Amino acid sequence: MTTSAAQQSDWLRRFHPTPQARMRLVCFPHAGGSASYYFPMSAALSPAVEVVSVQYPGRQDRRKEPCIDDIGELADRIDAELRAGQAGAGVPVAFFGHSMGAVLAFEVALRVEQRGGPGPVRVFASGRRAPSRFRPGAVHQQSDAVLIEEMRRLGGTDSRWLQNEELMAVVLPVLRSDYRAVERYRSGPDRVIDAPITVLTGDADPHTSAEEAQAWSGHTRGDFALSTFSGGHFFLEQHQAAVTGTVTEALGPLLER
Repeated sequence: MTTSAAQQSDWLRRFHPTPQARMRLVCFPHAGGSASYYFPMSAALSPAVEVVSVQYPGRQDRRKEPCIDDIGELADRIDAELRAGQAGAGVPVAFFGHSMGAVLAFEVALRVEQRGGPGPVRVFASGRRAPSRFRPGAVHQQSDAVLIEEMRRLGGTDSRWLQNEELMAVVLPVLRSDYRAVERYRSGPDRVIDAPITVLTGDADPHTSAEEAQAWSGHTRGDFALSTFSGGHFFLEQHQAAVTGTVTEALGPLLER
């Protein structure tokens, strides 16, 4: 990926551009999240690893664009943007996704591998059960009050923001669209990628049990690793240094090469 290509893309953000990076890590935000969520990770991994963060439509500087409420369509669009931006540009690429972003990281990896391109060297799936582990849910059909309560239950959002009606008027339609996408997502146990998978999970995450996190092992032909942290759905905010360390350790052999 060239600097100009990344700067011109509405979909891809580089907070610490590093042309000499030995690895690029494409990061996929959670439901309701935005590219800037990965600014701290970008700062921590630079300059050895350059973070390329995905910006979905409907948020921040793309807030006037309609949201995409289908995981398949989102994955197709992101895959096309990564190809157009030449995400690898001669260096290995890894994927990191949290919650809904973990599903998208997996789906984009599938698309890259199926078309015969060089796939990600590793996929990090954070805060999400395996694609084949379905739980029925209809949060996207509920009232705004229920959506706000869901945000409060999962954490990761300042409670003062949840009381800001003007801000919630902007955030809730995006969150509802993302929940619609991920709650309607289905994937069978036969959908497998070649890339090794590292799963990161919180031991008190209401959306992912230990068994559901372990089940990611059935979706890779490569090696599998599971790292469990204390905390709920947004455990990575409490363990930023440890999460970064897990990523660095997993990518270490590739970086040394």
